[in-house]
Parts: sequence; C-alpha cells; structure tokens
Amino acid sequence: MKVILQKVTEASVSVSEEVIGQIETGYLLFIGVITGDTSAHAALLAEKIVKTRLFDGENGKMNDRSILDIGGEILVVSQFTLAGTLQKGNRPDYSGAAAPDDAKVLYEYFIKKLKELGVETVEAGVFGAYMDVSLKNDGPVTLILDR
Repeated sequence: MKVILQKVTEASVSVSEEVIGQIETGYLLFIGVITGDTSAHAALLAEKIVKTRLFDGENGKMNDRSILDIGGEILVVSQFTLAGTLQKGNRPDYSGAAAPDDAKVLYEYFIKKLKELGVETVEAGVFGAYMDVSLKNDGPVTLILDR
C-alpha cells in the first residue's frame, strides 16, 4: 500500500459536483493498493498514521501530538495511480495496482481500522469514481508512507 498523507485545515471530495466527504483539521489520505497487499499491511499503516505526531502541543512544541490527541478528522480517497511508474517511457504503467475488487476490500478495511483505532470522524470518497478533491494543506506537511 502507498499512502500520501497531507496535514490539512480543511478538505473535501466531490463526485459529480456533489460533496460526499468533508473534514476540518486533520489528514487527507490518498491510498493506493498494490498487488500483494494484505490486511496486515493496511492495519500497520492505519496504526502508524494515527500515532504519527504532526500537530503542535500546548506549549508550542512542534510535532508533539497525534490525530487522536487533537480529536482530528481524516478524509480517505482511493487513488490507484499511486501504483504507477514511469520506468519505461513517458506513459505511466499502472500494472502494479491491485485488482479493483481486491483493492476495494483493503480500502474499506483501512477505513474501518482507522475508526477502530479511535478516529471519530473518518470520511471517504467513492472507490473507483472520478473525484474532485479540494484541500488547504497545513504547513504544508505531506508525507509518503508505504508498506
């Protein structure tokens, strides 16, 4: 699995001009499922994400608090293009992406795991849909995580 984590002050995802997921302070996560990924990979990434300390503490100490500590929100958007490579030529190769049915199962499991780990608000896009994503990146802070 590959995840792009962006710390945001707000983010939303729309399908056919209808907002279907929206958050305030927290993380926007773009998730790509790679062939061979398992629920164990999804669980490890979810746990890592909820424990990652990217929010300032009360004393202004940088990177002191996690998403759980601040009661932050998460928006998860599927993005199979994260499996893409440009190793051969100029046309992206997405053959490393998991089959859609397998990817959807892990995408939904990942969302479920975030909730089980204590994130109260977890919004999501529509798996496989064409989506418009809007965000205000905080910092900017962007991390790339993978299995």
